[in-house]
Amino acid sequence: MKNENGISRRSFLKNSALMGALGTAGLGGGAAIISSCSGSSAQKDKPLKEPGTYYVPVLNDLANDGKELKAGLIGCGGRGSGSVFDFLNAGNGLTITAVGDVFKEKVDAIAERLKNDRNIDVPESSRFTGFDAYKQVIDSDVDVILIATPPAFRPLHFQYATEKGKHTFLEKPVFVDPAGYRTVMATAKQAAAKNLCVITGTQRRHERRYVESYKKIMDGAIGEITGGAVYWNGGKLWYRTRENNWGDGEWMIKDWVNWKWLSGDHIVEQHVHNIDVFTWFSGLKPVSATGFGSRQRRVTGDQFDNFSVDFVMENGIHLHSMCRQIDACSNDVSEFIQGSKGSWSTGNGEVVIKDLKGNVVWKYDGEQEKTAFKQTNPYVLEHVNWINHIRSGKPIDQASEIAVPNMAAVMGRESAYTGEQTTWEQMTASPLDYTPADLDLNKMDMSKFTVPVPGIKG
Repeated sequence: MKNENGISRRSFLKNSALMGALGTAGLGGGAAIISSCSGSSAQKDKPLKEPGTYYVPVLNDLANDGKELKAGLIGCGGRGSGSVFDFLNAGNGLTITAVGDVFKEKVDAIAERLKNDRNIDVPESSRFTGFDAYKQVIDSDVDVILIATPPAFRPLHFQYATEKGKHTFLEKPVFVDPAGYRTVMATAKQAAAKNLCVITGTQRRHERRYVESYKKIMDGAIGEITGGAVYWNGGKLWYRTRENNWGDGEWMIKDWVNWKWLSGDHIVEQHVHNIDVFTWFSGLKPVSATGFGSRQRRVTGDQFDNFSVDFVMENGIHLHSMCRQIDACSNDVSEFIQGSKGSWSTGNGEVVIKDLKGNVVWKYDGEQEKTAFKQTNPYVLEHVNWINHIRSGKPIDQASEIAVPNMAAVMGRESAYTGEQTTWEQMTASPLDYTPADLDLNKMDMSKFTVPVPGIKG
């Protein structure tokens, strides 16, 4: 790192009457919230994995009590501000003692919110600004770190937090390019060696409807997985128009979600959630990706606003990935997995399993979840799980898990950008590094930030 203006790289259901259509859950004493829509099968499903051989998070309403945990926040924007309060809502004995961001106004804003909303006083001496603020937060008297900076900076910040022995909540995506992938994978090994707990912002892994679905599929409810399709088709995200007093780097960081070097493009930054569901449920990684995309109506930045990618997985099955950020178009944020005995999907606000004739044989009951649990926000529940692991002394590594769908998204993006097929081996070994060689808040060579054109090598 250079200085302030420069950078050079980088919780049993209470009413047993509910149990008529409910199965066991393993969700911290809570029962599974399911609704059977047809008679039980005369033949027991053959499980894909035996119970006890796969991870199921404990999703209590609150984390177990234990040692007080002092957290430091790196990245005080929207997601950072959200993660602070998600963390505080996750249990007792939790506080924020240090905050950091490149921009002072962001640091002061979150400090003011913490004081007004929670009576947590973060003194001026524990508010850090500039590109090196992450080091100062991590080096302060904190036990855990919340990393919610723009994605490009997350590998470096994760690496330093791990070097200093801090448990980390790492927002997704965890990298934007192959160079970041290798940093994250190496750091995840170091974190495991130090018995640290790393949870990532893949909230579907902490959402009860997905966890129950995963268990049903592992129990063999749809048979062998034979393919799938995942979607995040929605409207445009926020953007920041440049103000006259903003330098080049300052504008890009404040408008980070629209620049590929900072966000990884929306297939990486947002759609990774859906891709993660398939790689999590299937246990497979892609061997190749062939995709296309374009830029139609994006206002700022140098990204595409739509992608369509065909992934070939390790065993030869295909996953279709589609994402779009364009207003006034049909929307669909969902996942579909086909199996040899049936299918599972999350479309139209329902989580269902159907047989091969299209009959619903299982449906997740969200209303029963609301009756059984007080906390249903997966953004809070991911912190509940994290804190439980820390306080119980049971290490967890989600960084290397999210690295698989994260790299899949990178593969799809680069295929769409170039018009060429990409492979897992090629991309994980690629020297591609999107971080500017010399990032300055003021003057940068903006001619280097161009929209990719497939078929033309740049």
